[in-house]
Amino acid sequence: MLFRQFVDDDLGCASYLVGDEQAGVAVVVDPAYAIERYLEQAERDGVRIVRTLETHTHADHVSGHGRLALEHESPVSIHPAAEPDYPYDALADGDELELGEVVVTVLHTPGHRPEHCAFAVADRSRAVEPWLVLTGDSLFVGDAARPDLAIDAHEGAEGLFSSLQRLLELEDGVEIYPGHVAGSLCGAGMSSKASSTIGFERRFNHALALGGVEDFVADSVRSVGVRPPNVAWIVGLNRGPFLGPPEPLPSLDTPGDARVLDVRPAEMFAAGHVAGALSVPLTSSAFGTKAGFLFAPEDALAIHAATPSDADEAGRRLQAVGLLRLAGSLDDPPTPERLEPIGLDELEQLLADGRVQLVDVRETDERDEGYIPGSRHVPYRLVGAFADELENGKPVVTICESGSRAGIAASVLAARGIDARPVLQGGIPGWAKRGGRLVEFRRCGS
Repeated sequence: MLFRQFVDDDLGCASYLVGDEQAGVAVVVDPAYAIERYLEQAERDGVRIVRTLETHTHADHVSGHGRLALEHESPVSIHPAAEPDYPYDALADGDELELGEVVVTVLHTPGHRPEHCAFAVADRSRAVEPWLVLTGDSLFVGDAARPDLAIDAHEGAEGLFSSLQRLLELEDGVEIYPGHVAGSLCGAGMSSKASSTIGFERRFNHALALGGVEDFVADSVRSVGVRPPNVAWIVGLNRGPFLGPPEPLPSLDTPGDARVLDVRPAEMFAAGHVAGALSVPLTSSAFGTKAGFLFAPEDALAIHAATPSDADEAGRRLQAVGLLRLAGSLDDPPTPERLEPIGLDELEQLLADGRVQLVDVRETDERDEGYIPGSRHVPYRLVGAFADELENGKPVVTICESGSRAGIAASVLAARGIDARPVLQGGIPGWAKRGGRLVEFRRCGS
């Protein structure tokens, strides 16, 4: 059996190449929009990609099934509950797809989405029982999927509970390979480990330890994370007519009417940037997700990168989250605007004098663990909506854990004409380490 796993470290998404090297055939499961990696691996392994299998219509990243179909005549298979607006072969529970000695069996596992399917994979040259199962967005390593992206969260959680029970009917030794690892917004408590076994998850996965459906539903609904604003857009792209290959990124002298996304390191942005540009460093974690919170799908974007290769990589990650209107890459533009980062020593003095307003731009669960007294809480992804309230005559200082989101938030405020200074080094952990006071949020009864 041929089995290859591909993990997108930026989005935490996993996709797979499965087939039979002797027979020279393979399928791609849940392909990303950047399909080159599958084609290159298939060529190295001496197999032909004969089909694309989708566990479901993805809501967090653009699928590559359209490119595989248009560019390589690879048919697409998905459960009909997805109601796709493209040619497809319908998957049904219990269907078997033969790839030489390898057999892929469809397990309909709704919950995350109504059409969701898992794929049990057996190698008949070894045994008829499944060797592994591709669980998509149902069972993760250390967690279960969120139930709220397609239907009512309670209804989704009930369906997901039943689907998980079905997966637990598999033998303990069956390996699980999920559709996401840590870093994805599709589950809060998943591990960064890329695989596990049914037996290990049966023993240690907290979502599987919730014995009854009522407890599982309550926990699932309570733990759903932030819903990205581009979910409906990405679902529409993945459900709609096939999406072809991206255009090459042209070089630009000026941004014209496009909005500028500066992907250089935060320190470079602070030293000089295009007027009105927003900063999301390419090196920050979940770059594509962060950009998706700041820009709308209809925005035309001009990328300001440190190198042409960085611009191309940024373009690929933006396309992965449905930001497809890329005007081009700025070639040595004028950078008249500046930001002045602030250190923790200076911040302490300014706070004591009451000369700045401090905005904690972390998420709620992070802030609850400890925040600087007197700080205001506005997550980085929402500061634009609160800009008018923050414009009160005092400079704004933004702070987070490491400096990444503080830099992003300061760039958003600066683009709105607000005097903003980010803490790029140290953040909340640095404040605590130097003896600064933190207040822990305590809920009733704790």
